[in-house]
Amino acid sequence: MSAPPSVGAAAPDFTLPTDQGGEVRLSGLEGRWVVLFFYPKALTPGCTTEACGFRDAYAELGELGAEVLGLSHDPVDKLQKFRAKHELTFPLLSDTEHAVTEAYGVYGLKKFMGREYMGIHRTTFLIGPDGRIAHVWPKVRVKDHVEEVVTALKELKVN
Repeated sequence: MSAPPSVGAAAPDFTLPTDQGGEVRLSGLEGRWVVLFFYPKALTPGCTTEACGFRDAYAELGELGAEVLGLSHDPVDKLQKFRAKHELTFPLLSDTEHAVTEAYGVYGLKKFMGREYMGIHRTTFLIGPDGRIAHVWPKVRVKDHVEEVVTALKELKVN
């Protein structure tokens, strides 16, 4: 696993398909704050809790000038089911080739119940309007995470 881009570094650009049938290009969002959260697998308990937290804070994040993007390795059809089941309000991006998760340094060896496998390390990046990384949350714990993101965004917008 390569190291994630650090605060102040340019966010790696990408274009990925979404659950809504289109594509999102990160550089197309320049001028806005972007909350980019990487999650291991749609329709699993921790990922559902995290995504629903961002859904519930979506209006507040939007008022702060932020776009929210969720990203996993899941295929588009599974992301469509995830959105529909939980009424998610932001694009879910499909990185089935792992190119973006590798560019952001969040794809690597994981261990769970004595088993080792490759997967996404739950990580969130706050990208500034200038396209640079403004904050990184590695090894996210789902509880209270969305509140941490909102607080950081408020603080960064004030300074």
